[in-house]
Amino acid sequence: MQPKNMMKKKSTSASKASLLLFLCQMISALDVPLDSKLLEELSQPPTITQQSPKDYIVDPRENIVIQCEAKGKPPPSFSWTRNGTHFDIDKDAQVTMKPNSGTLVINIMNGGKAEAYEGVYQCTARNERGAAISNNIVIRSSRSPLWTKEKLEPNQVREGDSLVLHCRPPVGLPPPIIFWMDNAFQRLPQSERVSQGLNGDLYFSNVQPEDTREDYICYARFNHTQTIQQKQPISVKVLSAKPVTERQPILLTPTGSTSNKVELRGNVLLLECIAAGLPTPVIRWIKEGGELPANRTFFENFKKTLKIIDVSEADSGNYKCIARNILGSTHHVISVTVKAAPYWITAPRNLVLSPGEDGTLICRANGNPKPSISWLTNGVPIAIAPEDPSRKVDGDTIIFSDVQERSSAVYQCNASNEYGYLLANAFVNVLAEPPRILTPANKLYQVIANNPALLDCAYFGSPKPEIEWFKGVKGSILRGNEYVFHDNGTLEIPLAQKDSTGTYTCVARNELGKIQNEVQLEVKDPTMIIKQPEYKVIQRAGQVSFECTIKHDPTLIPTVIWLKDNGELPDDERFLVGKDNLTIMNVTDKDDGTYTCIINTTLDSVSASAVLTVVAAPPTPAIIYARPNPPFDLELTGQLERSIELSWIPGDENNSPITNFLIEYEDGLHEPGVWHYQTEVPGTQTTVQLKLSPYVNYSFRVIAVNEIGRSQPSEPSEQYLTKAANPDENPSNVQGIGSEPDNLVITWESLKGFQSNGPGLQYKVSWRQKDFDDEWTSVIVANVSKYIVSGTPTFVPYEIKVQALNDLGYAPEPSEVIGHSGEDLPMVAPGNVQVHVLNSTLAKVHWDPVPLKTVRGHLQGYKVYYWKVQSLSRRSRRHVEKKILTFRGNKTFGMLPGLEPYSSYKLNVRVVNGKGEGPASPDKVFKTPEGVPSSPSFLKITNPTLDSLTLEWGSPTHPNGVLTSYILKFQPINNTHELGPLVEIRIPANESSLILKNLNYSTRYKFYFNAQTSVGSGSQITEEAVTIMDEAGILRPAVGAGKGYSETLFATSPVMHTARPTFYKVQPLYPRIRNVTTAAAETYANISWEYEGPDHANFYVEYGVAGSKEDWKKEIVNGSRSFFVLKGLTPGTAYKVRVGAEGLSGFKSSEDVFETGPAMASRQVDIATQGWFIGLMCAVALLILILLIVCFIRRNKGGKYPVKEKEDAHADPEIQPMKEDDGTFGEYSDAEDHKPLKKGSRTPSDRTVKKEDSDDSLVDYGEGVNGQFNEDGSFIGQYSGKKEKEPAEGNESSEAPSPVNAMNSFV
Repeated sequence: MQPKNMMKKKSTSASKASLLLFLCQMISALDVPLDSKLLEELSQPPTITQQSPKDYIVDPRENIVIQCEAKGKPPPSFSWTRNGTHFDIDKDAQVTMKPNSGTLVINIMNGGKAEAYEGVYQCTARNERGAAISNNIVIRSSRSPLWTKEKLEPNQVREGDSLVLHCRPPVGLPPPIIFWMDNAFQRLPQSERVSQGLNGDLYFSNVQPEDTREDYICYARFNHTQTIQQKQPISVKVLSAKPVTERQPILLTPTGSTSNKVELRGNVLLLECIAAGLPTPVIRWIKEGGELPANRTFFENFKKTLKIIDVSEADSGNYKCIARNILGSTHHVISVTVKAAPYWITAPRNLVLSPGEDGTLICRANGNPKPSISWLTNGVPIAIAPEDPSRKVDGDTIIFSDVQERSSAVYQCNASNEYGYLLANAFVNVLAEPPRILTPANKLYQVIANNPALLDCAYFGSPKPEIEWFKGVKGSILRGNEYVFHDNGTLEIPLAQKDSTGTYTCVARNELGKIQNEVQLEVKDPTMIIKQPEYKVIQRAGQVSFECTIKHDPTLIPTVIWLKDNGELPDDERFLVGKDNLTIMNVTDKDDGTYTCIINTTLDSVSASAVLTVVAAPPTPAIIYARPNPPFDLELTGQLERSIELSWIPGDENNSPITNFLIEYEDGLHEPGVWHYQTEVPGTQTTVQLKLSPYVNYSFRVIAVNEIGRSQPSEPSEQYLTKAANPDENPSNVQGIGSEPDNLVITWESLKGFQSNGPGLQYKVSWRQKDFDDEWTSVIVANVSKYIVSGTPTFVPYEIKVQALNDLGYAPEPSEVIGHSGEDLPMVAPGNVQVHVLNSTLAKVHWDPVPLKTVRGHLQGYKVYYWKVQSLSRRSRRHVEKKILTFRGNKTFGMLPGLEPYSSYKLNVRVVNGKGEGPASPDKVFKTPEGVPSSPSFLKITNPTLDSLTLEWGSPTHPNGVLTSYILKFQPINNTHELGPLVEIRIPANESSLILKNLNYSTRYKFYFNAQTSVGSGSQITEEAVTIMDEAGILRPAVGAGKGYSETLFATSPVMHTARPTFYKVQPLYPRIRNVTTAAAETYANISWEYEGPDHANFYVEYGVAGSKEDWKKEIVNGSRSFFVLKGLTPGTAYKVRVGAEGLSGFKSSEDVFETGPAMASRQVDIATQGWFIGLMCAVALLILILLIVCFIRRNKGGKYPVKEKEDAHADPEIQPMKEDDGTFGEYSDAEDHKPLKKGSRTPSDRTVKKEDSDDSLVDYGEGVNGQFNEDGSFIGQYSGKKEKEPAEGNESSEAPSPVNAMNSFV
């Protein structure tokens, strides 16, 4: 801590004094431990934890939410400014502030207008220790203006000339995404010759005859408002020119020889050069005087765009693009300057000080140009803030000296230049707190001798306390090299010995107080293997034993595990595991390996290994059997196009008859060196007729087989090449599964080389939308196994077929398969979520299924997210740990097991498809009823006297309700372990101790203690204690001499009289099995326990369903291990379990209850076979039939359409904002004639409607295609809106919807 006279040295200049103070001061800021209880008690100035972005563009159709969250002690209050003045939210009915938060919600959906709330907002969070402020949050409403009307003249251009089609989209907020498409909503192909510039224009380096078309259409997509605007189609006609004149490159953009570009640090730098010329020029980029940055440089748009990500000042310089073709080159130099908005070098950090201490706040930022630094305190410029003699501002540093509690405040540092600003809050919190020790009292530490021991003493205080350690209650302070004292209060004993065992006291003191805490240290003997397993060599069928004898601390319970080759022992009855050995009976070759015994205790682990080598017994003379010799002299005869005859001569059988011959072939044309199985024949046959495939260069070989094995292959036969033919078969395993919402990925298993039947193997891939398209769309692809169809609607069925072909023709007509285009996330959350609480740990949740059309994919099932909000008995919140249960298929209910009694829960439900999860349903709150409590957390019996004992206990860790009372039962135990009569006492729930008086001296008592709620009694805890003997060695007669107890048991109980107790035989107190614990999964549970008693105990585990009257099931534990795995359990079921030891008069542990995990609801019932489903489908079919008849009758009564409406329906299209639900465009009135634009207004550019265009086109199926545009113009799924679809008027519903509306319903 800096001395207070540091500031009183002889005078120097002000700047030198400040610098000296900064360099010489000692860092005295306090570290506040992350202890939840401590943090709740300490005062703290406000800290902004969450806020909206500085530049916040909002959707004008949705409520505006401006976030401002802060923490502090006491909790802060919030206020707002708008455009620099106080924003009184109480005077605006559309504006509300969330409870316990500063977040504003501006209600736009109920009549408010987003434009009216544009402006600059700033939030202030304030408490008694200071005020923190948010950034300036600029709220702007997104805009998607319409395209200005213009008359577009047809473009006529000579072949080989350059051309630029201007897009000039309307200026929106944020700027729109531009893409070019044709009348069929297909993205226009781009290449090195034709490409879209960064400004959205379409550039032709040179035009070709195939560029002639009348439907070049520029689209602008505004993502915030989910609308697409369309420019009128542009017509291009290419005039043929013979011969076409070649031209050297010239730049279409940028113009001139040089240009300038300014970009900000950290942004993406985009430089563009597009050139005209014939042949098409190639673009190359260089940086003058340097290299393009590696790993950050990318080329896009056929190398016409240079992209450098995360630019820095080092990227400034001249970048040259060079356009070149065979006739010459041209270039352009772009001078790039990288500026920088302010960025942090050192942001100010919160400072916690003690009264009288010193500290500094440092705020350093950089930028280009250099940012200016200004300070505020509690949101007010520091120059006009109240004076504080403890602080001094020195540029980017505030120096604090001799602070007091009134110096607490929040300071704001603002670093700004012309490109932006940074604002950081940092508080100075001056605390005066007496010492606190956070380590639990009487904490027990156990270590193995000759290992380090670390004893914790976590503390806090202000000023920082001094820590001292003592051994024993009245021991002297610990010093010397045998101890290490850590800054966090921890005492380290580098080499703990047995005499290090004992009580250690930690004392923390400062000028405000003193506190101490005791911890216990136990040093245990190490576990050792005193006889290790040894290397063994054993003959087959013999017996071998490995020994592993150990020595360990008597208070530690070791477990012995044997491994083979670092894995578990084989599950074989030949392996016998004893207490200190492993025996293997009837050894086989598979037993060869390394065997390891591992001894584990709770504190240490040791192991030892030995190798077992298995050898064969001495051989006895016998007949030698061997594999046959290979066949030889292979001959091909009877060569035909599809068959041939192969013959051979067998080799020697080697005393084992040949059972069969294997024939293999090699395709020297497609897979040379690879041999395939052809067929096999009996061992008596030496000739075979072989079937052949076309266009294969065959070679054959033969392998002989007997009972011993296979021979070596014969020498290959001569080669035989078959003639080529059409493919005989088509690809298999044809599938259609979309990988994105706007595509269909068609895959198949390619034909093998010999299956091609000829050269030039290709595939004809065909598809059409099921029940929609009449004509197939087909492409022929090379010898691949995948084709991607882009621009598809989201999740619709397609008919798919893949046909093989080669240079000689096609394979037979393939069969059709059904596939689906890509899935998208579900749109709707399950509704009508209901929860029925069945008991204190189990609830049943119901929900309504979502409509299948909103799933937008294969329905996988539903996920239930649920979490505990708080315990109703403690009213304390905890960290939210969400649990998830998945229910497969179209299930509408599920069980929630493992709930905690008397608690408040929340849940929501989400539908799941192959793409992912849909939106969550609103959170549903439910509460569980009370249950029985857990056992009291502890029971201690202290202060034994001649006739009294003091009982102290802790409340249950899990009360599971409101405690009503405690039940104490006790009885005496005599020297022969006989129990006397049981006495029961009921104790109020608010008591935590009790004194039992007038007990017999020198008598052992056994106590049973449990808690009760209104539901019933919980698990009991037991303890034993002994009253002391009469110091004079003379038996004192009690008041009730000759009775089991004296009359008064405890102060508040009534007088009780009992006769001399009648004792009966019970088991001895030891051995005993305690601390039975379970770790349960879905179908199994791991049971472990602690055992105290004689060695060589044989344990068993008994278990059964909790609450059932069925007999216990029994499982024997192998060896002396203290754990066992119960298998084959039923998921979601409560079980009871206990552990016993054989040969100890049936001694058993206390019972424990556990519950297995819930089962995954993976069964999916085929609803097509359910009676209710068949009936429902029949009713739907009948209803549709009736509707068709009614429509037919109404249509025959008259469906004429006015000619004027038909003409209006074909006016020039303007893209209107999309309607909210179905994705169609709303009505739009032109500024000139104010006439509504009817639906179905798209027509060809010659303003005529051809019959073949209207019979089966997108004009007639405006709602039938569910595509969507990607950022590059391809379809990616359907936009969804926010408002309900407005009803159609008049006969509009009978008109064909426009292609524009159809397209927009996809986007």
